[in-house]
Order: sequence, then structure tokens, then C-alpha cells
Amino acid sequence: MHLNLQDPAMLPSLFISHGSPMLALQPGASGPALSGLANALPRPKAIVVVSAHWESRELLVTGSAQPETWHDFYGFPPALYAVQYPAPGEPGLAGQVSERLKAAGLPARLDMQRPFDHGAWVPLSLMYPDARIPVVQVSLPSHMGPALQLKVGQALAGLRAEDVLLIGSGSITHNLGELDWHAGPDVIEPWALAFRDWVVDRLQEDDQAALMDYRHQAPFAVRNHPSDEHLLPLFFALGAGSKFGVVHQGFTLGALGMDIYRFD
Repeated sequence: MHLNLQDPAMLPSLFISHGSPMLALQPGASGPALSGLANALPRPKAIVVVSAHWESRELLVTGSAQPETWHDFYGFPPALYAVQYPAPGEPGLAGQVSERLKAAGLPARLDMQRPFDHGAWVPLSLMYPDARIPVVQVSLPSHMGPALQLKVGQALAGLRAEDVLLIGSGSITHNLGELDWHAGPDVIEPWALAFRDWVVDRLQEDDQAALMDYRHQAPFAVRNHPSDEHLLPLFFALGAGSKFGVVHQGFTLGALGMDIYRFD
């Protein structure tokens, strides 16, 4: 399918840094950025999400008509565990996603039990709080690195022309061991900023070769991503879109990047 990337009515693909699960209750600057983005986009008929929190050995697709809200974390206030995001699934779209992946040489199967993890429902609760848009998740075989995610995005890119919003949900930087839990909003670690700026520069230059080799080429790559599951959803969004744009930039806790990007 040919995509008219100049069509203003076509949905982009998105990369969203979802931060801490507490984003659902304390959205900070990300909340207005996400709600403003949703309001500016045509309302999707469905959403497909690749989350950093569904790592798998093979490609899986949620097939349930009503996935549950999974609070896949511990040690947070009781109010967070009370949050529900009762968006429906979409079995028909799940089957279509699976078939598109198979047609691209990427075998996938349906998972009828998988609930929505917080990488999906936390940002969506700020974008579409009515929880009425059907959501399908695609798993993240993180051991296969950026190349697979780029191919998954390319395989599903045609869904954008069918009013389906494609989202990669992760984090532009993600080293939980080096966060400063007392840092104010103006504190940014230089090593985190250097990595974020390198990625943005490469995206602006459409330098996919450098991005694919980010662990060797980017400054402080391993320090920002001791493991790379939180950056891999960026490659899904990159594969599904083309023209790069920044929606929001920022950091919390000194080194946790909260950037949001779009690919039209």
C-alpha cells in the first residue's frame, strides 16, 4: 500500500517515553503534551502498541476482546492500583496485524490471555481517557534488537492509512539505577542529555545506519540503556513512519527522558 505522507489527515506513528507508572496520577508536563497531541490528531479507530514491558521470545499479538488492566509493578501507592483502563481489544485487527507480520516474513501468533501492561495503558490513559478506542498490543522480542522492530514497523505501516494509530512506548533514556529521586525538574544529567541529543540529531538526519548501531556510536549508550528494551519501541515507530518531528522533550529524576516523537 502506498502511503501519502503529505496527507494531514493520516495518523502518524509515535514514540512515547512513558516514564514511571506514577505518570498516570502525576502526569507533570507529559500529561498536557499527550492530551494535546491526541486532540490534534484525527481520532483513531484503533491503536496498536509495542511496549517495552512485553518482552518475548517470539512475536505475539493480543487477541482478547477485553484485555484486563495489568498493574505490572510493585511498591506504588494504592491509588495507582485502583486505576483501570478498560479499553476493548479488537480481535479482527489482531488477526490482521498477525497476517501482515507473517506476510513480511515475521511469523506471529495470537495471545488470548495477555492483559494491557503499563507501557500501554499509562500513556493511553492520558491521551484517550474515555478508554473507548480498541487497543492491540504487539510483543517485543528484545533479543533480536533494533532490526526486528524496524521491520515490524514497516510491516504495519499500512495500517496508518486505515485510521490505526501506531505507538512505540518506551523511554528515550532508561537507567533506573542512576536516577536522582530528589532531583527537581531543571536537573538534567549531562550524560543523559548527550545521548538524547545524539538520537534526535540522527533522527533529524534520517541516519538509520547510525541509529541501528547506537550502542557503539551514541555517547553514553550503555549508561543510558543498560538493556535496550526501552529504546527498541523507537525503532518500531521509525519503521512505521518517515518524517520525524519532536512533540515534547524533557527529563524527570535527573536522567529519565520523557521525550515524545512523531513520524508522519
